[in-house]
Amino acid sequence: MDEILGQRVVGLRPLPGGCVGEVYQAQLANGQQVVVKVDTRPRPQLHLEGYMLTYLTQHSHLPVPQVYQATPERLVMAFLPGDSRFDPTTERDAAAHLAALHQITAPRFGLEQDTLIGGLPQPNPWTDSWLDFFRDHRLLYMAWQAVAAGRLPTPIFARLEKLAGQLDRWLSEPDRPALIHGDVWTTNVLAERGRVTGFIDPAIYYAHSEIELAFITLFGTFGRDFFAAYREHHPILPGFWETRRHLYNLYPLLVHVHLFGGGYVAPVDQTLCQFGY
Repeated sequence: MDEILGQRVVGLRPLPGGCVGEVYQAQLANGQQVVVKVDTRPRPQLHLEGYMLTYLTQHSHLPVPQVYQATPERLVMAFLPGDSRFDPTTERDAAAHLAALHQITAPRFGLEQDTLIGGLPQPNPWTDSWLDFFRDHRLLYMAWQAVAAGRLPTPIFARLEKLAGQLDRWLSEPDRPALIHGDVWTTNVLAERGRVTGFIDPAIYYAHSEIELAFITLFGTFGRDFFAAYREHHPILPGFWETRRHLYNLYPLLVHVHLFGGGYVAPVDQTLCQFGY
């Protein structure tokens, strides 16, 4: 990596990366600092991450890194300061940002093109019904991909399929689709001195905003201060904590089953049992 954006690279250090490619902080000869992702696999798709970050820049005020270059093999972005340690002030700031993001709407659920989550394909066909979208393009799609990868047992898939056919027992259509980041877990948020400096590695689409909140509870990205602040902008309707978040978190759990298998199958099994399947 001798040159980036027409500038000689004078310093390079690895950064913690996600599921896709290698990540570096690069110092350029003109003094600029950038982040570079490189994917050398047979079918690289870093341009999709670039597309999602650019979409957020163009359609929202969510703080995300500016994209300078996006090809399947290489993504060059602005370097954002900060780390993933959050105090109460940071959590309140994150809540304000995500509440504002969730105000952005579209006529239907989905997105103008398919994207990725954790490097896995994420289909986003425009769909009138949230329940249909969540059933077909989130739960059943990812579950079947996990079965095909040999990581989700077919008997569990069969139980999930039965639950997916009866989602209307617990879920209802939201008032409108909401734009979500889609992958708000700890290392995908950067913060410094009580404010969020950037949300990275998105998996965007228009959804029910509750699926974003559920994901935040699954891995403990934020806690009580976040949710108290979020409720100042949007109500969290009864039944979310007790019921709906567990259904919505089946999707990220299935993503993890597909990626890693093993210990993530048990929480899927437990959730199915919780709902009587």
